[in-house]
Amino acid sequence: MPIEAIIFDMDGVLVDSEVYWLTAREAFARDLGRVWTDEHQRRAMGRSTVEWAQVMQDILQPPLTVPQIMADVIARVMRQYEAHMPARPGALAAVHLAAQHYRVALASGSPTAVIDHVLRLTGLDAVFGTVVYGDDMRHGKPAPDIYLETMRRLNVTPAVSLGIEDSGNGLRSLKAAGMYAIAAPSPAFPLGEDLLRLADAHIASLEEFNVALVERIGGA
Repeated sequence: MPIEAIIFDMDGVLVDSEVYWLTAREAFARDLGRVWTDEHQRRAMGRSTVEWAQVMQDILQPPLTVPQIMADVIARVMRQYEAHMPARPGALAAVHLAAQHYRVALASGSPTAVIDHVLRLTGLDAVFGTVVYGDDMRHGKPAPDIYLETMRRLNVTPAVSLGIEDSGNGLRSLKAAGMYAIAAPSPAFPLGEDLLRLADAHIASLEEFNVALVERIGGA
């Protein structure tokens, strides 16, 4: 069936900000005299705010509550955003192109304040038909909740819906929701073959996104 809706993730897809989150978490751990590893980062990627903060608490065991961890790390990330908006090559053009042909939405597990900040700075708040925040979901990615809610708001079924994700948790979320998936991993966090096999297509950059690609996926 032809694709009718395209749903974008934000961190790692539209903005190459996973490095910002890594830097913030590494600094947080370093201040505790501990180490935040690449494997730890992958466990946190794609999850809702509360869930990644819980992952950090479980791993680092800081003398802080989950809300305190959230506030600390988000503040560190926001300072980096204010210094530089790291839009991925082709990302803004891809959203505008998709909006010309399909219903488009954002479904992000990033903190609400960070999402709103990015949307304002990029002007994408005027492009997306709806924005669904991970902070409002009971279960974050890899659970399908955020995508199921986004499709509900767009009034589309999984059979005609395509999501674009950069992380393993994000791809698992799309597949659990029954959707088509494009893997667009951030260069700093490549995906293994096992995860790429979950996707219906793999692009190295959103500069490769086009309508022909979407039509091929829907036609397949």
